[in-house]
Amino acid sequence: MASHSILVVDDEPTAREGLELTLEAEGYQVHQAVSAPQALEFLKGSRVDLIITDLKMPGMSGLDLLAEVRRTWPELDVIIITGFASIDTAISAMKLGAFDYLTKPFNLDVVRQAVRRALEKRRLVAENLDLKRELSRIGGLDQIVGESQEMLAVFDLIRQVAPSTATVLVSGESGTGKELVARAIHYASPRASRRFLSLNCAALAENLLDNELFGHEKGAFTDAAAMKKGLFEAADGGTIFLDEIAEIGPTMQVKLLRVIQEREVMRVGGTQPVSVDFRLLTATNRNLDEEVGKGTFRQDLFYRLNVITVKVPALRERREDIPLLAHHFFDRFRAHEGKRIRCISPKALEILKNYAWPGNVRELANVVERAVILCRTEEIQPLDLPPSLSLSSVEEPSDLHSLEEHEREYILTVVSRLSGNLTRAAKVLGLDRSTLWRKLKKYGVP
Repeated sequence: MASHSILVVDDEPTAREGLELTLEAEGYQVHQAVSAPQALEFLKGSRVDLIITDLKMPGMSGLDLLAEVRRTWPELDVIIITGFASIDTAISAMKLGAFDYLTKPFNLDVVRQAVRRALEKRRLVAENLDLKRELSRIGGLDQIVGESQEMLAVFDLIRQVAPSTATVLVSGESGTGKELVARAIHYASPRASRRFLSLNCAALAENLLDNELFGHEKGAFTDAAAMKKGLFEAADGGTIFLDEIAEIGPTMQVKLLRVIQEREVMRVGGTQPVSVDFRLLTATNRNLDEEVGKGTFRQDLFYRLNVITVKVPALRERREDIPLLAHHFFDRFRAHEGKRIRCISPKALEILKNYAWPGNVRELANVVERAVILCRTEEIQPLDLPPSLSLSSVEEPSDLHSLEEHEREYILTVVSRLSGNLTRAAKVLGLDRSTLWRKLKKYGVP
């Protein structure tokens, strides 16, 4: 790794050379400038990690140099050294953004420490920027595929709400990508460098959900051998995303409302509230307005969650995005499986475009993955697609099935092809195993 580069600016040769010897002994690469104008000229063509400059120099002073560096290279720190120390000059230097202000004759250990602190700060800033870029790449808007007017409106709303601290309710059918939207909001927000924690509320019984969200104290129940923080505490400073929020019961609704209002959690078995700092994002595939009307969801909690709503359109409502999404998944799964397939054939793509997609984007991803695995030629053909897709593309409107019927047919097809292995089937379908089991029970499958 290359050593840090430091520019020493001083009109006195002895001072410059003394600093050069000291800093080179620490492993730094040192450059010298006899004046501020010479330093600025050097900066135009060279990489520098830190500037150490004298205050009093003929013509352009160290403060003038500092001001120019802050304007042109704001990420570059400057340490001021002077033999004419005064409170006024120190205050001026700090107001202009000097990293430190040292007096002559200077203690070399003090100089070394100041340099280390300045370079450590530079490293941390660079790492933080790299982290934010990586987080943005992992979970940002570029992970949501779509060019339709409906999706462009969603992107615009994400950009608007992300910088705020407002609670956001993401609505839409199952499989539309609600968690991707929630992640995009988080990674475009000031909390992007902190944790994003998600939980599917329908996957846990209420007592387990209580423990998962709020944690427990040691000895709170038989197996509580140690204190455990819940998700609200673990997400402190970051974002917590609660999917399928309409599935929580009345008791949990009251507890959640209190956490939102008070910004405090009470661990199971605890007696003292714990302050938490979080942003809450939730999602549902139900109409919460209707649930409030039926009395199954608290109105006051609904108002707390529904500060801003982002509605993710169903895939059938943005059909122009189907080819884009299909090619996106095709590239991903082709690379993952190591298959040498050139493309999706026009006929197969036409079938994909005409299908109703009751399972939305998730179903499309599963269908493309299946096609990539089964394809034996250079192009994905209609025979590589599930038969139900081809049938639906030629059916007359009077023969069309409901979304529930399409879902049932697809789930049973997947379970059958995987020889009844519910764990594998749940993974392919993007469902929790318990959710899949409940659906199969509903369909009358033992």
